[in-house]
Amino acid sequence: MISASVAHLASIPSPDQGVWHIGPIPLRAYAICIIVGIIVAIWWGERRWIARGGTKGAVVDMAVFAVPFGLVGGRLYHVITDNQLYFGEGKNPLNALKIWEGGLGIWGAIALGAVGAWLACRRRGIPLPAMADAIAPGIVVAQAIGRLGNYFNQELYGAHTDLPWGLEIYQRFDPGNPGIPDQGPTGVAIGHIPLEGSPVHPTFLYELLWNLAVAGLIVWADRRFKLGHGRVFGLYVAGYTLGRTWIEMMRSDNANHIFGVRVNVWVSILVFIGAVVYVVLAKARGPRELPELLRGKDDPRNAPDADADGDAEAKPSEEDGASEKPESGEKADEAVAGEKAESGNQPESR
Repeated sequence: MISASVAHLASIPSPDQGVWHIGPIPLRAYAICIIVGIIVAIWWGERRWIARGGTKGAVVDMAVFAVPFGLVGGRLYHVITDNQLYFGEGKNPLNALKIWEGGLGIWGAIALGAVGAWLACRRRGIPLPAMADAIAPGIVVAQAIGRLGNYFNQELYGAHTDLPWGLEIYQRFDPGNPGIPDQGPTGVAIGHIPLEGSPVHPTFLYELLWNLAVAGLIVWADRRFKLGHGRVFGLYVAGYTLGRTWIEMMRSDNANHIFGVRVNVWVSILVFIGAVVYVVLAKARGPRELPELLRGKDDPRNAPDADADGDAEAKPSEEDGASEKPESGEKADEAVAGEKAESGNQPESR
């Protein structure tokens, strides 16, 4: 009894709500976390891209394509794998469009986001694997930040636990008062009434910490082994899926199953195998890509007449005075006469 009380006192509280309003404008914690994660991924990816020899602005240009593609892909994956939440008797299919209430599948986001990134890289003549290596740590950190949105939405948690870091889930509806509708994950809690089964495993927190560890691992491996040709990205995918497999099996929210196992567990296992195979095969492609390959087809440093420093050779121009003509004979004679006259006025040195 005492141990249970101590565990309760030491548990992690849930936020009372996941959305705030400034006048008619809603500020949703889930959306804010997604936006912050995207900003961090772009900022860090840009720094890594420039450090590897790429041109400034390339990651931002890529993100213009990849981010919207990724958001659409992530939502599609979630809706497809959890279709029972949106389709069927008593369900409103339009709720599938409410991305602000949570529900982004990482595999759909990566798959369709990669299509957007490929389109952007092709336009600039940049190798996609090299770009993927540059942005990989930022992506997994962005995923970690996004998991904070799941905390505010009170979703993606595990089964009951008496561990000190158990998470209290508060009811955001009143089961005893039918007049108060279910407010959904972004609603306001009805007091601090724990949901049945609380406290629970904060699986969102486990994944957040795992993602940060994966980011540290791939940054270290990249510096230590000078990885290239997509191997950093492959290592990120392998590391993430390894953790996602056991964390997914701890979750207690509703999900579709195949042979008694959650769909995302199967996907994680298959993607992990594919990532490991890719990392092994990509090693045969040799060391990291040369910096000139990362500059893109429009960079002046890749011009045929570029000098050793990467700057195009400057050609003389009569307009800027770079091309000088020899002085005429009359002006040359005047200059010589002036020098003689000047020397004649100087005292003889002894």
